[in-house]
Amino acid sequence: MHLVVARLGDHGGFEMLTSEKEVVRLGQGGGEMKQLAPDAIERGISALSRMAKVAASFGDVELVAVATSAVREATNKQDFIDRAREEVGVEVEVISGFEEARLIHLGVLQALPVFDKRLLVIDIGGGSTEFLVGEGAQAIEARSMKLGAIRLTERFFPDLIAGDGAVTPEAVERCRNYVRSALSPVAHELGGHQPELAIASSGTATTLAAMAAAARGDDVRQMNGVVFTAEELAVVAADVTSKTTAERNKIDGLDTKRVDIIVAGAILLDEIARAFSLSAFTISEFALREGVLFDRFAVDSSQLENLRRSNLLRLARQLDPDSDHAEHTAELATQLFDRTRKLHGLGDEERELLEAASIVHNVGLFISHSSHHKHSYYVIRNSEQLTGFSEREIELIALIARYHRKGRPSDKHKEYAVLVDHDKQLVRKMAGMLRVAIGLDRSHSASVSSIRVFLEDGQVEIEPIAAPGADLDVEIYAAAERSKLMAEAFGVEIIVKRPPVFDTDLSSS
Repeated sequence: MHLVVARLGDHGGFEMLTSEKEVVRLGQGGGEMKQLAPDAIERGISALSRMAKVAASFGDVELVAVATSAVREATNKQDFIDRAREEVGVEVEVISGFEEARLIHLGVLQALPVFDKRLLVIDIGGGSTEFLVGEGAQAIEARSMKLGAIRLTERFFPDLIAGDGAVTPEAVERCRNYVRSALSPVAHELGGHQPELAIASSGTATTLAAMAAAARGDDVRQMNGVVFTAEELAVVAADVTSKTTAERNKIDGLDTKRVDIIVAGAILLDEIARAFSLSAFTISEFALREGVLFDRFAVDSSQLENLRRSNLLRLARQLDPDSDHAEHTAELATQLFDRTRKLHGLGDEERELLEAASIVHNVGLFISHSSHHKHSYYVIRNSEQLTGFSEREIELIALIARYHRKGRPSDKHKEYAVLVDHDKQLVRKMAGMLRVAIGLDRSHSASVSSIRVFLEDGQVEIEPIAAPGADLDVEIYAAAERSKLMAEAFGVEIIVKRPPVFDTDLSSS
């Protein structure tokens, strides 16, 4: 069971107040999940009661609860629904497999910058796996299959549930054959939509991703946006299916609460990769619960692309004492980016990173002015508010902000040193443009309303346009002084010049 408590923000997004997760295994012991076992119902009601109390601790909250495969398939589901209403005061809505997939897709769109891509979303639960092909806010086609980590474990590896760690090669092969046969038609139907990216969500996939990351030596601070390849998954699957429970418990990255069901879960995701000919998966930490949140509280599809920016603005307005300056800096930085596209050839994704870093570059002032650029890196890197950005994007945003002043990017700094060469160059170029934009608002008064840029061979001329009545002496000097990193990153000479003054007195003519 999952809980999320959130407050609607000022800019269309949500401020996440708390989240809870409890392993209940509501469908366990129900014989192909046709019945909810009495002890499973007790676990479910107890967990639901605890979560309702957590939600109520935040005051007058509106509760929405949805149930999926385990309750959906049980012939005695009404027993659980009635007890939830009578004993806990929570009305549980049982949703269809298609609706579950749609809501998971909506959750994914809040977690990852994938709104413009055609996705294959895969969510492995205990009793079922949801597949959805979507593009933008549209769910093109979806399937819900009775292939879940608990269901497969009880069918092929019942000794694991009982605590016996033995897994036989014969049982592994039977499970693989069963899954392969079940997946064949759905892979043919959904694969025909030619998705560009495979997104995996929920606990089984996240655990497998953590194990793959640990195996390659990555120290992952958050799982959202983590990518692991089909080859890495195959290695993990071979590892967990060849070990005893005690041996699996020692595998780095494995959530020990899943030590029994991870065998079936690994086989299932591995066979999904094979059936759909997938090369890699990207993890979304948002799934059903976040999808319910955004769906039921009237966030329309036009807001989806703005949620990431809303989270940035909220963080800046909480921690930056002059967030208006940061927002104006972001406007000038993106103007500079747009008007030098012929020079750098970068795209919209890089533009968004520059804008994001510009908005939050001064959040470190919340800690202290001294070395606040370093504090900004720490705050951005560890903030839980920047949902919607991947691990790599958060790292790049944090580094661009870290280099908005003082020392330049250097391999002496371990966070920068571990970047691939492409990302190192990107940080240098974005930080260079950010420094110039900060100089163009040196007085924090929005004296520069916009800029003109003239590109010639080996030279960039930046001409600031003054707001009515503004004096630009400070801004021109500061922007020129701060242009050295941008000049080095792009290999050009940068000139910041005063705009021409036109004589409007025509009396002499």
